[in-house]
Amino acid sequence: MNHEVHIYTDGAAKGNPGNGGYGVVMELVGTPYKKEFYEGFRLTTNNRMELLAVIVGLEKLKNPNMKVLVVSDSKYVVDSVEKKWVFGWEKKGYKDKKNPDLWKRFLIAYRKHQVDFKWIKGHNNHPQNERCDQLAVMASMQPKLSVDEYYEKIGSKE
Repeated sequence: MNHEVHIYTDGAAKGNPGNGGYGVVMELVGTPYKKEFYEGFRLTTNNRMELLAVIVGLEKLKNPNMKVLVVSDSKYVVDSVEKKWVFGWEKKGYKDKKNPDLWKRFLIAYRKHQVDFKWIKGHNNHPQNERCDQLAVMASMQPKLSVDEYYEKIGSKE
């Protein structure tokens, strides 16, 4: 598949759970066009931020049915999709699974496009992954952090 967009993602959490953030770098293939996104949360987990980064990247796409390559250092996210676990979780109503709110949101965005995933080793001098990590860490350290409402109300008890 010739990808039109590359989405690089990373998540971070200090304390896990603790302050967290995500970073996203999006590139339009064959052009110099690049966008960056990030947000920090006061109480969340690393896995939630890894998954939220992918969701935000996919939700930022304006046109439907785009060919997308998501590059992530999260085995949690990449394996859940590539090994098709998330589709089984969906069929079973996410029973006993963490982060059902985000997985539901992910599948809505995922199904709007043609998405491939590529896992890369984190902290391995991959320029876009390093930038995403910087964005995620910076986001987690901002003075005003967003509230991860699901996690604070329900997810922390999972």
